[in-house]
Amino acid sequence: MPQVDLSFLPSKLHPVTLQALSRLTSELTTSQPQGLAGLLATSDYATELLTADASLLAHLAKENRLTPRLNLADYTLWCQQALSNENGQLPTDEASLQARLRQFRRAVMLRLLWRDSQFTDQPQQVWQTAAEITALAEVTTEAALAWLEDFYAPAWGKPYPRGTSLTQAESQEVQPLRLVVLGMGKLGAGELNLSSDIDLIFGFESQGETLGGKRSFDNQEYFTRIGQKLIALLDKVTADGFVFRVDMRLRPYGDAGALALSFNALLDYYQQQGRDWERYAMIKARVIAGNKQAGETLLDELRPFVYRKYLDFSAIEALRAMKAMINREVRRKSLENNIKLGLGGIREVEFIAQVFQLIRGGRDTELQERSVRKVLPIISSLGLMPEEASQELLTAYEFLRNLEHALQGLADKQTQTLPEDDESQARIAWRCGFTDWQALYEHLQQTKQQVRQHFDAVIADPDEEQPEPTQIDEALACLWSEQADPALTLEAFQQAGFKQAQASMQVLQTLYSSRAVANMQQIGRERLNQLMPQVLMAVATTQNPDAALERTLWLVEAVLRRTAYLVLLTENPEALKQLVTICAASPWLAEQLAKMPILLDELLSPETLYSPANKSSLQDELRQHLSRIPEEDIEALMEALRYFRHANVLRVAASDLVAQRHLMKVSDYLTYIAEVLLEQVLNQTLRDLTQRYGRPRLSNGELSKGVPADNGFIIVGYGKLGGIELGYGSDLDLVFIHDGHPTLASDGEKNLDSVTWFSRLGQRIIHFLATATPSGQLYEVDMRLRPSGNAGLLVSSLKAFADYQTNQAWTWEHQALVRARVVAGDTLLTEAFNQLRASILSQPRDLKKLREDVITMREKMRANLGSKPGEQELFHVKQDAGGLVDIEFMVQYLVLAYSHKHPELYEHTDNMRILDALAATGVLPQAKVECLQEAYLIYRKTTHHAALEKAGTFLPAEPWVAYRQQVTQLWQELLLND
Repeated sequence: MPQVDLSFLPSKLHPVTLQALSRLTSELTTSQPQGLAGLLATSDYATELLTADASLLAHLAKENRLTPRLNLADYTLWCQQALSNENGQLPTDEASLQARLRQFRRAVMLRLLWRDSQFTDQPQQVWQTAAEITALAEVTTEAALAWLEDFYAPAWGKPYPRGTSLTQAESQEVQPLRLVVLGMGKLGAGELNLSSDIDLIFGFESQGETLGGKRSFDNQEYFTRIGQKLIALLDKVTADGFVFRVDMRLRPYGDAGALALSFNALLDYYQQQGRDWERYAMIKARVIAGNKQAGETLLDELRPFVYRKYLDFSAIEALRAMKAMINREVRRKSLENNIKLGLGGIREVEFIAQVFQLIRGGRDTELQERSVRKVLPIISSLGLMPEEASQELLTAYEFLRNLEHALQGLADKQTQTLPEDDESQARIAWRCGFTDWQALYEHLQQTKQQVRQHFDAVIADPDEEQPEPTQIDEALACLWSEQADPALTLEAFQQAGFKQAQASMQVLQTLYSSRAVANMQQIGRERLNQLMPQVLMAVATTQNPDAALERTLWLVEAVLRRTAYLVLLTENPEALKQLVTICAASPWLAEQLAKMPILLDELLSPETLYSPANKSSLQDELRQHLSRIPEEDIEALMEALRYFRHANVLRVAASDLVAQRHLMKVSDYLTYIAEVLLEQVLNQTLRDLTQRYGRPRLSNGELSKGVPADNGFIIVGYGKLGGIELGYGSDLDLVFIHDGHPTLASDGEKNLDSVTWFSRLGQRIIHFLATATPSGQLYEVDMRLRPSGNAGLLVSSLKAFADYQTNQAWTWEHQALVRARVVAGDTLLTEAFNQLRASILSQPRDLKKLREDVITMREKMRANLGSKPGEQELFHVKQDAGGLVDIEFMVQYLVLAYSHKHPELYEHTDNMRILDALAATGVLPQAKVECLQEAYLIYRKTTHHAALEKAGTFLPAEPWVAYRQQVTQLWQELLLND
């Protein structure tokens, strides 16, 4: 074993490094001992590679692979040699190719780790390392794709444009198409990290079919299959590891979208549905494999989507919103030590550069540059930023990226988080050219502060000037103190408008003297002392300061051990103002915030807090939110879905209470949230089940496509969900229907018959929705409206559902069908369900029998759920006579009674539009319809606000007498009079 001088390393690393050296064979004596020690000191992964194959480093030295620089051509040649045998032949099966690709990657990684360990005093060398990792990604992707095309050509043929004949293909008159592989993110910029994943998008020129194989496929199917095989060759973890982790979530529609899309489909998507964050992502898009010429044409056509011809200052708001979203994620996951996402980190440098690109790139075409380090000097050369600032950012970016390489090279993990143990810290410090961790950490903090200052100057919102405090404010500010005089405290509360000053003073004193406050650490207590005077001044501005104080203190008490939230409110007076406003308006919302303080992040943006998103915006927001979560982390995914729901319900409720949003809009927004979440849950469960069991066979014998729009499965919403009338605490009434083949099995290695497959799908959907996580359930689910109720199958075939509805269903089940609609799933199955629903609802009925059934069911409900005898002074808004359910039953009765004459009656599922249809068809006079609509809206608004105010649904009866009389009179006319 070579004698190695380790005096240049931190002393505590000596035994670690020596122990690693002792496991290697004498073959390493051909390498420089000093360099070897540095390599092992900076990378456990290198030690792992050499322990598995002690000759690997020696072989690299012998082949002259340890030179300072290799370019793309060098890597192309090296890859060809690594994949071929001694006769120059490529592997003949996928397993062998997988092994050689991974072995090649291990050799390259050892070269790069060796190289990095030799240049610890030159941070700029990070760009050579990044370029070589990018070259590795390009050559392995291209080699794997070319091999797959040739390997599967005999079986699948090769893809050609529509209209190409076999003769033209065989004569090479027309060339076959190739997959176009777009590299996104750091791959597109040519700046991959040591342990990056690669973000890809797959495209192909045009539709058509394959020719010359044993079997022909349409081009969509062929390129999807090739794409799946390509991902497996790169991403699959085998005994030899992996080549690159592959992430396809940046493609149109994310996980729900097709794996490969034609150019026309890509262009249509970005032109019609592309979001701001996708403009940001497409800045770095580059063709890295496949048909590069065609890919460049595609990128040229996409350029107007990315770079506007005008000065697009809206990009600042878009990037600011994206950064705010990341900041919330940082706080939520405690990622302050993450050098990429944390304040002053890598992402902020990238945002600074890209805001100029998105604003001015259409006019100043020099800015259309993928690399951040290359675009920063261009920005200053155009006079958009001082040259000094540009240079400071570039220096900071080089340092941060070099530190990122060091973190990832230690164990070949995709991490940007600083280590906490002394040993790792010392090794990282040495790798980055610092004498110790303290020196590196101090330099890092200075760098982050510098980046943050530049970020604030370009992107962050300007600080708002706060008004001078009044005398009352100053008096209130003194109340959170041990020395506060009780008499003066009471007087201050009274002067500030507290109507129950004594009780409010006691509430404040109880918290001040509580054990929870007494047990706070010093820094936490200091933060609380800084916040509480602001709280008192803020609650004094509300109409009901007593309630506002008590409810706001629920949250303060809930976050005493998570003082970052105290800082958030202290440093963001506007957020504190929104919190107090919401707490004053609704005890329910105050409770939700106290249970989930993470929702405080939503208060930072009043423009979104009081402006709920429409459905397409919700879909886009959720897609971005989930794109940062590993697909295999189901727990994190479930938490993310729950946070999304709570955050958006908070926005709706705030809009409802503070901005006086119309009732119908409130229900629309709450329904949109549920629909978007159901779509995502269906996407996730479909993907999981397909990966495990393959795709099921549909009733026509064909395989499901495995995407929500063509999967043979639908989720039908009943009740308030179906009627687009969800409230704040509504559960979801759901029915699952499938189009699976009754006997044929799925196509997975471990397959299931299709009926069982879809049954498992339904079970998993329920699991996603109803499982209690730390954030609670996503939704409470009621499946009792399915055929035969709780005794029936969880998932029914459409045929079985039709048979039940036609031959066995009770009248109340047909009533329920009035408000049923498909909220997610297969397009063709949705059409079939709608036709079935129409045929059931439009059947002629015996009106006398129908009235009897409706009355009987209604009387049962009143007896079980309404007011009891002796409670005449109370009115149950929903269940008592003349209440909400009476109106719903009358509407359902009329739809069932007259739809055979007026198909317009079953076109809609919400009561307001059905009532409009009843008036339009003359089934009910316009005056009576307006009477019912007025009562219905006021009843629903009352139940909404009762939920927010936690008031229950029993109200004093006297104010409702007139409405009840009108509704009861109509009930009498329609159902009781012959």
